[in-house]
Amino acid sequence: MFRRKRADREFREAQRAGQAVLAMHTELPLPDCPGPRAAPAPAAPESTVMPDFLPADFRAPSRQDVSGFMMRWDLPLVIDGEVHQCHCGAYRNWIVFNMRDDSVWLRCEAGHEVKESRLDTAWYNRNSGPVDHFHATLDEGLRHLGH
Repeated sequence: MFRRKRADREFREAQRAGQAVLAMHTELPLPDCPGPRAAPAPAAPESTVMPDFLPADFRAPSRQDVSGFMMRWDLPLVIDGEVHQCHCGAYRNWIVFNMRDDSVWLRCEAGHEVKESRLDTAWYNRNSGPVDHFHATLDEGLRHLGH
């Protein structure tokens, strides 16, 4: 019984101390937010304002700057419960392209390409990792992915 009274008393004291700290902070104006008592800070001259974004050399190309994205898909590709198969018999080791017009194309190891209307950009984004390289040509990208 004595432990409970002591715990209750300590809790109430901690509450009072917390309320006192909160009350102290509500009375003082914050340095970043001038209150009614503080004078407004002078505006910085327009010439000293620096842009808030990276220089062009450090920026990654946007989606509109590239023709599309590509990734490897080594496992069998299952679409709508069926394993997708090329007309040459290949059913794994695909290169999946996501083009600027939001179409998805598949390329087998033999070089056959087909537009897959059952896949879309949302599927590609869910299954692809981060972009790690940008290539100037399609052949460079295919060589990088091992095709």
